[in-house]
Amino acid sequence: MRRLILIAIPYLWLLALFLIPFLIVVKISLSDTALARPPYFPQLDLATGWQGFVDFLRELDFENFTFLTTDDLYWKAYLSSLKIALISTALTLLVGFPIAYAMARAPEEWRPTLMMLVILPFWTSFLIRVYSWMGILSQGGLLNSFLLWLGLISEPLTILNTDTAVYIGIVYTYLPFMILPVYAALEKLDGSLLEAAEDLGCSRTSAFWLITVPLSKQGVIAGCFLVFIPAMGEFVIPSLLGGSQTLMIGKVLYEEFFSNRDWPVASAVAVVLLLILIIPIVLFQRNEQKQRESEG
Repeated sequence: MRRLILIAIPYLWLLALFLIPFLIVVKISLSDTALARPPYFPQLDLATGWQGFVDFLRELDFENFTFLTTDDLYWKAYLSSLKIALISTALTLLVGFPIAYAMARAPEEWRPTLMMLVILPFWTSFLIRVYSWMGILSQGGLLNSFLLWLGLISEPLTILNTDTAVYIGIVYTYLPFMILPVYAALEKLDGSLLEAAEDLGCSRTSAFWLITVPLSKQGVIAGCFLVFIPAMGEFVIPSLLGGSQTLMIGKVLYEEFFSNRDWPVASAVAVVLLLILIIPIVLFQRNEQKQRESEG
């Protein structure tokens, strides 16, 4: 009974906070727009009985998903979001891995302090941190003023309201999500393996690529997923730092829900986005399970 309760708790959590809301979104995506509240139909009325439920199912259709394939805006938004999320994840890994490696190699008495410094940005509001980058990256902001003072540029750079600003914002915001899992993997690394590799003739660089990097693979993959998934549907950062020229699916979702009040199309966009994010995760988990079975 205890084992059953322990297993049931996470499944009930997923059922209440993921599966049921997802099914509601799927139902809305199969509905039609209506000038009503809520702004879609049909709506299920349990008082109509079984026949009413059958009629309700007959009125559902896939027209909203068909509409997504006919309008260039949506697939361009998906591709743009995918590109920005992939590049941002790669940049976050390039910045986060050395920091995590340095933390793992630091003396043990310094590691809690370094960990606190990584987590420290979470103590302030996410929105305030993004707004601060608007002041830093603007033409009259801190970055341009500093570069002009150094003499590296002759006129202010246009960084704000570009994809570059979006990359900077995403890397800064999600960097702790990359550092923490990579650090957790590197901290468990047995230092004697590196010493044995060097005794056998490997240089420090070769030992790093042959031992450290492969053994940190799980942390790297976890960090990449933790960055890629929220970056794919990011709304605040592209809206504030990217401006109107940056096309991402999160901005399209917001416009469909709150400006156009087209909940069915917005729900269809959300369902497709969720499928895009879930499929790679499921495939990766199956691949990992097969590897464990083969090793066992």
